[in-house]
Amino acid sequence: MKRTEGGMSDTVEIETDKRPEHDVPGRSPARRILIALLAAVAASYVAASAYMYLFQRSFVFKPSGEVISATKAGVPEVTAETVRMADGTEVIVWTAPPAIEGAPTVLFFHGNSGNLTDRADRFRYVLDSGYGLYAPGYRGYPGSEGAPSEAAFIADALEHFDLVSARGGPVIVHGQSLGTGVATAVAAKRSGVDLLVLEAPYTATVDLAAEQYPWLPVSLLMKDQFASRDRIGDVDEPVLILHGTADDVIPVAHGKALFDYANEPRTLKIVEGADHGNLWSHGLWDEVKRQLHLRTQ
Repeated sequence: MKRTEGGMSDTVEIETDKRPEHDVPGRSPARRILIALLAAVAASYVAASAYMYLFQRSFVFKPSGEVISATKAGVPEVTAETVRMADGTEVIVWTAPPAIEGAPTVLFFHGNSGNLTDRADRFRYVLDSGYGLYAPGYRGYPGSEGAPSEAAFIADALEHFDLVSARGGPVIVHGQSLGTGVATAVAAKRSGVDLLVLEAPYTATVDLAAEQYPWLPVSLLMKDQFASRDRIGDVDEPVLILHGTADDVIPVAHGKALFDYANEPRTLKIVEGADHGNLWSHGLWDEVKRQLHLRTQ
């Protein structure tokens, strides 16, 4: 801008900011790289969350193998039956009546992997005691139709309990690992359970998932949460919880915490050195029989 007064000329020049674009505050290369990194991290997080949500049931339910004959499995007393659920889905059940009159029947819900055949060694203990056995296979597992889910497992389990209860005699509801959530739901909704046995239980599968994936909002993503901690307070029948100190699948802290949620009468048996799969060889069945004897005196 120029201004002239009385023959004299004063010139005032206004300079514009001509710094390169990359020097403008907020647009430095470092900031753009940071934004790009944050965007990549966010995209990866969303992708991982979506993957876990879409395929979560493959992490919870792990059916495998095939159901061989009970005789080959070492329990020839067992009969393999097909039971039709209320919605028409057919599931396999291994069953045997009590060999001793008046002995209880064990309604057994197995863990999340394999199939019924893998639990034959446990069933041998039950049958050798003269007890009856009723062990259903889960939907979507070898020998059964359908697809696995918490809602389906519990609905089927209630039907199974009603069938066993209708036969008369005492009923022990036994859950192993994942099956502890199913067993707890049954005992919470049905009266007439003589003893609820929880072998290596969890407070909730969603709690386990939160411990394994603390960076994910698992409580929002998880469909099958098996929240035994919220159900066991509705169980009025005797509860026996057994857990090993060397369990690296479901930490023993879960068994202890679930015990705190349970009502009396309740018993907690912590087995020093036992892991997730060998509680039976560490006296589990002897403890079950002892507890049942105490309750029936």
